[in-house]
Amino acid sequence: MSGHGDPAAGGASGILPRQVFDFDDYGELLGLVHDTLVAGALLGLVGGLVGVFVIMRDLPFAVHGISELSFAGASVALFLGLNIVAGAIAGSLLAAGAIGVLGVRARDRNSVIGIIMPFGLGLGVLFLSLYKGRAANKFGILTGQIVAVDTPRLSWLLGTSAVALVALAIMWKPLTFASVDPEVAAARGVPVRALSPAFMLVLGLAVALCVQIVGALLVLALLVTPAAAAARVTASPVLLPVLSVVFALVSMEGGILLALGSTVPISPYVTTLSFVIYLVCRLVGARQGGRVAEPA
Repeated sequence: MSGHGDPAAGGASGILPRQVFDFDDYGELLGLVHDTLVAGALLGLVGGLVGVFVIMRDLPFAVHGISELSFAGASVALFLGLNIVAGAIAGSLLAAGAIGVLGVRARDRNSVIGIIMPFGLGLGVLFLSLYKGRAANKFGILTGQIVAVDTPRLSWLLGTSAVALVALAIMWKPLTFASVDPEVAAARGVPVRALSPAFMLVLGLAVALCVQIVGALLVLALLVTPAAAAARVTASPVLLPVLSVVFALVSMEGGILLALGSTVPISPYVTTLSFVIYLVCRLVGARQGGRVAEPA
């Protein structure tokens, strides 16, 4: 049997875009998501800057591990009727502290993360299964919610972002030195061992921020991909964080604006934009003669 003449079969390609996108009331909706756009800008700034050190210190696996505990903390808070942002931050800091203290060496760190990840995921799934409220709240913790950022939550995000940015500003120079050449940095008196757990706590705050917007499953798209893309086209210690922030902002704000006129959650748009940016930067880097050297 053929689908020729079948309106349902013939019009599927035209119906699908209309099911996904609806920009009829886009102008009115845009005025309702001011807090979300501000939160997205904060997330792009913090994620882009923190991501530079995630790449330099080879910590993408740690990001994933922390996100699982952040997911668990948010799930526990949702079940108990507490502030979800506070729960996500508590879970992130707990995981970051454990990784920073127990995983000083790379081998130990990966083992600790491998233990934390399934525990956090299992704990999060347990409390989500016990939660009897709206299914959208469960789904939002995993994939993000564009309309979830209200004024109280934005206040939490602003405070968390300020703490993370101040901490980064204080430790930026010694952390860069310790990330590029830890042996020489230690010989010059840089507190290398103290910087590692300190940065892990900042990373925990950044992960908790990301979970609020893109969900626990896709945090890597903001804390790894933009910085990895920037590292493909520059090794400048100044231009690298600038490009990383720009790429994170484009992914975040672009994802919000696309999701606003769509029935699809924000996460697929953020991840797709960041992935496309990475592919473009990889092609540009290849034209420049291969991967750009690590920033010095």
